[in-house]
Amino acid sequence: MNGQCIIDLATGQAHKSRMSEIFKGNFTQQEPIPEQGIEAALRVMQSGRLHRYNVAQGEISEAALLEQEFAAYTGAKYCIGVASGGYALACALRAVGVRPGDRVLTNAFTLAPVPGAIASTGAVPVFVGVTEGLVIDLDDLETRIDGAGCLVLSHMRGHLCDMDRLMQICDAAGVIVIEDCAHTMGATWNGVPSGRHGAVGCYSTQTYKHMNSGEGGLLITDDDQIAARATMLSGSYMLYDRHLVAPDPQVFEAIKYDTPNVSGRIDNLRAAILRPQLADLDAQVARWNDRYRVVEEGLQGTPGLTLIDRPKAGVYVGSSIQFLLLDWSADKIADVLARCLARGVELKWFGGDEPNGFTSRYDSWRYAPSERMPASDRVLRGIIDMRLPLTFSLEDCAQIARIIRAEVGAVWQGA
Repeated sequence: MNGQCIIDLATGQAHKSRMSEIFKGNFTQQEPIPEQGIEAALRVMQSGRLHRYNVAQGEISEAALLEQEFAAYTGAKYCIGVASGGYALACALRAVGVRPGDRVLTNAFTLAPVPGAIASTGAVPVFVGVTEGLVIDLDDLETRIDGAGCLVLSHMRGHLCDMDRLMQICDAAGVIVIEDCAHTMGATWNGVPSGRHGAVGCYSTQTYKHMNSGEGGLLITDDDQIAARATMLSGSYMLYDRHLVAPDPQVFEAIKYDTPNVSGRIDNLRAAILRPQLADLDAQVARWNDRYRVVEEGLQGTPGLTLIDRPKAGVYVGSSIQFLLLDWSADKIADVLARCLARGVELKWFGGDEPNGFTSRYDSWRYAPSERMPASDRVLRGIIDMRLPLTFSLEDCAQIARIIRAEVGAVWQGA
């Protein structure tokens, strides 16, 4: 694309338009595992003791240490390491007593593993609307809560709703809250860590989350019974005494014969990789938020583009950014995506008629019956999503914002 000569109003100097910029970065390339994690992983591999319960005399497993450290980080009483974030959700649902046929509420704006976890228990997902702030619609929640025993609250893409009001609604209705914190590890609401409002908090350590073990998950709770059931469900056999943060043995004695083994343990290799990342998590959150703010500031005031308000009560983790092209036609949104991609900026759209990669919607999951939600559909049709890996510099983020701003503006003006 040829550059255009324009006048800089501040300096009066002519210069070439940045319309010719092409971004060269990779939106899926993560940072390397820290050296401490690599060294710890090598020690595990050299020992051959990858299974979390395979320990030498007097040894404490990497998995048990990770659970202890993550419980301390979040302020939870118990933590169980598992195979994935999706497994953590399904395990939590079983541990709180969800049964086949139960109605389980969840966000209309989420990712497929959330309703998938609900369906895997035989329960029925019931979708709750989304606001323009990309959080669960609490007014809609109040209309749907009767007859439900559980809410899987997805903090989708790191957007936190008013957790105080949500818990008031759910507590008044006797609804158990399981928090899906796949995108909010390290976030807080009014100083309370994400995952600590509900009965259970579930986290993912898949490569594109805030700690990277390829796949993996963590489940936290303060409830003795939930923790014991989740430990047994995860596949502890009768080796629960090898957990550093676990209920007393008598709690297990009461449930061990009635709780199925649905094996999905974390292993020592993944735990070894994760422990150094946990120690550095707060610093990483600050780095993500620096990048988020650069992109957000660069997009401010773009015609036709709506940025998402972040409530002051919440501390978010800006590992991705979303904006809305509200009431745009599908053709124009597709044009924006194509123009940005041609300049190296990879945007994802939740409004397409067909699922594309991870960008499916509540009406894509045909195993879960749903009714149309016009207000939510309008929001979902306009959601544009973009990852912000820490491999991007602040200068990269500023360039990305310039490209998006230029291409949205060009399509908005009919170019």
